[in-house]
This record gives sequence, structure tokens and C-alpha cells, in this order.
Amino acid sequence: MNKRVTIIGGGPAGMAAALFAARRGASVTLLERNAKLGKKLYITGKGRCNITNTSGDMLSAIPRNPRFLFAAFSFFSAGDLCGLLDAYGCPTKTERGGRVFPVSDKASDVTRALERALTGAGVRIELGQRVSTLEPLFGAGTIVLATGGASYPATGSTGDGYRFAEKAGHTVYPARPALVPLIAAESWTRLLQGLSLRNIRLTATIANRVRFNQLGEMLFTHYGISGPLVLSLSSCILDDDLTKLRVSLDMKPGLSSEQLENRLQREFSEDPRKRLITILPRLVPARMAEIFPSIAGIPESKTAGQVTRDERRTLAMALKAIPLTISGYRPIDEAIVTRGGVCVREVDPGTMESKKRAGLYFAGEILDVDAHTGGYNLQIAFSTGALAGWSAGGRESAAFMSSGLSPVSV
Repeated sequence: MNKRVTIIGGGPAGMAAALFAARRGASVTLLERNAKLGKKLYITGKGRCNITNTSGDMLSAIPRNPRFLFAAFSFFSAGDLCGLLDAYGCPTKTERGGRVFPVSDKASDVTRALERALTGAGVRIELGQRVSTLEPLFGAGTIVLATGGASYPATGSTGDGYRFAEKAGHTVYPARPALVPLIAAESWTRLLQGLSLRNIRLTATIANRVRFNQLGEMLFTHYGISGPLVLSLSSCILDDDLTKLRVSLDMKPGLSSEQLENRLQREFSEDPRKRLITILPRLVPARMAEIFPSIAGIPESKTAGQVTRDERRTLAMALKAIPLTISGYRPIDEAIVTRGGVCVREVDPGTMESKKRAGLYFAGEILDVDAHTGGYNLQIAFSTGALAGWSAGGRESAAFMSSGLSPVSV
């Protein structure tokens, strides 16, 4: 008789777990509380579904418990994921920064490909099924918990899995927002609501120690700042004392302060009678140019010819390091992923099985791991799901992995 495996949660981790458990020969039932699978996939990558990332070392993009994921990434890699999707009718493409998307730019195509794979593997899918307790399921075989975290509760991630894990004897760390927009104390950021910046650098330090330093894109909002750079910044500073944090925005990362000062001198000498705010749009977006003198502490009424040498130097320094005071984080229901969850020291990294309760496996965001933006978090879900499902479906996973065969092609 085939081994019976129940997967709770039909997101990327749950779908991967169901597929690989079925490929192991198990009789698999996938329970999803929503009316369709993969609901959270539809909001990733602005609806385009940033599936994974191929830019380099996956572990370097994971600030929380990266070594725990080594076996999972080895078992099911970014290349394996792209190959799987392509095999089921969803070819992928790689864009800037190694970000991988479906060629169609439609998240629905990713879900459809995975559904075809599940159907072909004989997985029984039951939608609209919310599990209230695990105990009756244990008598029927093994269980994979892939219920997600606590971010975006509208997608079904309401923290049920945390309660199940605690009842099974696991330590569960409080859920906190990771990859979340930040609240800025400066009132001028609200004046720039909706303004997007590209090719800028954000730097964060504490006691002269660099916590974050990256190039990319950001967005001003009615509460402060957001966008890819800011989301990645948030995951790096989540455990820091914000009162000691120093964040700066470099508008011209390709130029030194001296080069900027020389350029300002040239621009001002060419149009000495023009107001400062009419020349600054040559260096910053027009909306920012209107308030930039006040950000730098220089009267906006000045003409270019009235700007002193010290003020010109001040402007150049401001362009290289606009201070931003981070006063807090947006709520967890606005976070892309959750930090916290099941303590990974209580989970076998080679199988994703609980060390507290035999026959219980974990996959995806329920675990206390999270990564930067760029497709890394979805790869965590797919990789841990694949390993958990394969392990739950049989007892020879370690021997299989050492054989050099690929479960992707099974």
C-alpha cells in the first residue's frame, strides 16, 4: 500500500511538496483553504511572479538562518525549478539582477503549470478545506505543514500553522514583518509621494558599521519609503535599534562629491541668473528639485550666481548623502514575507522533518527563514517544499540524494 501524505497549504511550498511526495510514489492529498491554489503567487513581482534568482550564491541573499537551507537548495535548485516549469508549459526568462519570470509575465501561468504537474502526478486536490487540528491526519500517514506565515492574510496566511507547530511541541518565534515598507520621520518624503527613483544607492550604518549598502530602486510614499531597495533594507535592520540607525540616500552613486561639486560649478556659471530650483532638475527629478534646497539647508530663492562655494559643496554632499530617519515599519499585513515561525534548530535540514514529532514536516514561510527581494523567498518555498514532500513520501531520501539522480525527472 502506498504511503499516505497530507499537505496542508496550496501555496508554492505546498504544491512542490505535493508533487514530490507523489513522485516518490505516495498517495497525496493537498488541502487548500482558498478556492484556488497559489493565491500568493498572483501578487509577487507586481503580478509578474518573480519565481527565483540565478545571479549567484543563493545563501548570500538570506539574512535569517541561511545554512539551514543548504540541503534544500542542493536538492531542488533554481535551475531545477525553471526546468520543471518549462516542462509543464511555462517557459521562463531571466532579467536584470538574475530575476526569473515566466515569459508571459503572468503569474497565472506559473500556477497552471504546477497544477498540470500535480494532476499528472495523481495528487488529490481539495479546495476550500481549512484544517482545525492535525491529530486525525496523523493516523492516516505523514503531514507537511506549508501554511505560510502571517503576511498578506487575505491570501490565507493567517498563522494557523504556528498554532499547529506549537501544539506539536515546537518553539515558534513571534511573526514580524520582513521585506516591508519603512516609515520615515522626515516630512518632505510625503511631498514626494509616488516619486520613483532608479539607480540610486541606499546605505545604512550603526556605530560606523555598515548594515546595508546597495544600488537599486526606491519609492516615496505617504508614510515614508518603499520599493525593492527599501524592502531589502528592512530585512537587514529588523533586529537593530532604529534610534542608532543612520540611513542615507545617494542620488548620484556614479560620481564622487568632488565631481558633483565641479558639475554644479559648471552648471551655475553657465546660468548665473537662473534660480537654483530651475537648474537642479538637471541633477534630480523635477519634483525633488523643488524641495532639494531646503533638504540641503539652502534658501530656495537663491539664484545660481548667489550660491557660495560652501553652499555648492553642501549641495554636492547632500546629493551624495541625503539623511533619512527610519522611525518604524509598516504593519505585517503589508509585508511581503514573515520573519519568525518554527525554530529551524528543531527541524532536520536534510529532510524538513520535525525533531519533535515524527511524521511532521515543514516547508516554506512557516519556517524561521527569509530572504531579500528578487525571487529568493519563492525559491525557499519551492526548495523546502520539494525536499519535505520527497522526504515525507518515503524513508530513503538521504540514499537517493547521494545517488546523484534527480527527483525532478522522476
